Amino acid sequence: MTTEPVVVGAAIVRDGRLLVAQRAYPEELAGRWELPGGKVEPEETEVAALIRECREELGVDVVVGERVGRDHAIEGGFLLRLYAATTTGDPVAHEHQSLAWVGAAELDTVAWLPGDRPLVPALVALLVGGPHSH
Repeated sequence: MTTEPVVVGAAIVRDGRLLVAQRAYPEELAGRWELPGGKVEPEETEVAALIRECREELGVDVVVGERVGRDHAIEGGFLLRLYAATTTGDPVAHEHQSLAWVGAAELDTVAWLPGDRPLVPALVALLVGGPHSH
């Protein structure tokens, strides 16, 4: 029995706002918004994958915190698993069209990728409630 492959996402929060990234490709997804992250490679932990993906996509090191919300099945047979994260660096859009910091009240108006939209309630709770691991 194999388990579904996992895609990890980073809910990077700074000053009560969440970092979101605008897709540059593929064409049918360009302009839609997502959380930074990506596939967990074989023999890689979820935390290591998230740190690697944030370095590749944003050029920053992140400190990975607790899980946010529950797993969501997304296109391609993957499970999307979200983690709270922080960074002291200034993210740069290496693989995205642009980046933005959004507040809890704005999250529902973001043009999310379909796989990320179900995460909005958990993200609002994260921003409103703040991190619990301090």
